[in-house]
Amino acid sequence: MADNKNLQSGLPDMSDPAQRHEAQDVNIWAIGKVGIGLAVTTILSLFLVLGVFRYLEQQDRASQTPRPPGVEVPQQTLPPEPRLIENEPENLKEYRASEDQVLGAYSWADPQHTHVRIPIDKAIDQLAQKGLRARSASEQGAGVTVPTESSLGPKMQQPGGPLAGQLEGNQGK
Repeated sequence: MADNKNLQSGLPDMSDPAQRHEAQDVNIWAIGKVGIGLAVTTILSLFLVLGVFRYLEQQDRASQTPRPPGVEVPQQTLPPEPRLIENEPENLKEYRASEDQVLGAYSWADPQHTHVRIPIDKAIDQLAQKGLRARSASEQGAGVTVPTESSLGPKMQQPGGPLAGQLEGNQGK
């Protein structure tokens, strides 16, 4: 093997035709034996799993108590809530229909019949006509800035939080 390497580059000399291919072929018999061994192992594993399954099935049958003739098997009870949804698209349709009924119809909001729900499109129209009340300066808070487009502003709240003035007054007492 050392004689087929070029001393300067460490690669075989490609000008010599005898050094351009491998001298040995792949051992087909060894690869065949590995393939046969894998096939036999797979088949044996299959039979082993089937045997274990049948054994466990017999053990389960033996552990069940026999019922006398004429005795009915009790129906299975449903598991506790929350349960999985059996038909999700149909359930979603029903849910949306019930929500549309609440949002799109007149109804009483309380049992004493003092407040009425109106359809949401009518409520939006009334709100647009009436307008919303603007916040007064006293409700906005002193020392608090409104966020700008590029940042949250220089100071969102006074140092110490919204109760800082009350805490300072109580500490002196």
